[in-house]
Amino acid sequence: MKIAPEGKIFIIISLIISLLLYSRNKFFSFIGFLITGFLTYFFRDPERETVIDENRIYSPADGTIINIEEVEEDVFIKGPVVKISIFMSLTNVHVNRVPTSGSVALVKHIDGKFLPAWNKNASFENERNLVGLETIHGKILITQIAGLVARRIVCRVNEGDMLEQGEKLGLIKFSSRVEIFLPKSNKLKINVNVMDKVQAGLTSLAEYIK
Repeated sequence: MKIAPEGKIFIIISLIISLLLYSRNKFFSFIGFLITGFLTYFFRDPERETVIDENRIYSPADGTIINIEEVEEDVFIKGPVVKISIFMSLTNVHVNRVPTSGSVALVKHIDGKFLPAWNKNASFENERNLVGLETIHGKILITQIAGLVARRIVCRVNEGDMLEQGEKLGLIKFSSRVEIFLPKSNKLKINVNVMDKVQAGLTSLAEYIK
């Protein structure tokens, strides 16, 4: 099973501690091995084959849709958008992926609080990382949001990068939230509902109808 590079240090440290405890306290050593197993599972990075489709917007994260609403986005898109929020639990794959091909026009880290990721205020109060893409359908914004446990956002892209749909964008260590902002358009069709389960690079959140 492939492991995300950012998780390997946690797995190695946990394994070393578990081995050191084995001769002294087998119970705590057993607990340590369980933690090592969980970390290995948590940082898994399964291979996925995204079907390239310039008219589809794929989910940037694994998880559950917890909110779909129309709002004003004033940082990057600067206009009315449809915001789709995805909650990532501890059992979800935490590797984030590019929802549609485009060039990176914005990467911005914002310090903030660490409210639970499902809290509605987490969108604008928590520590977060913004990635803005210029696409054939206009500007699209992805926001990686830290949570109560997740306090380390990893972004693997830089301004000026050209990204392909389904490419790995980064990850958030432990449970967290990812949001995507799509410019309002009468050609935009939303394909998901609140409480739907989604997978990064596989689930079509929306599509542009010709």
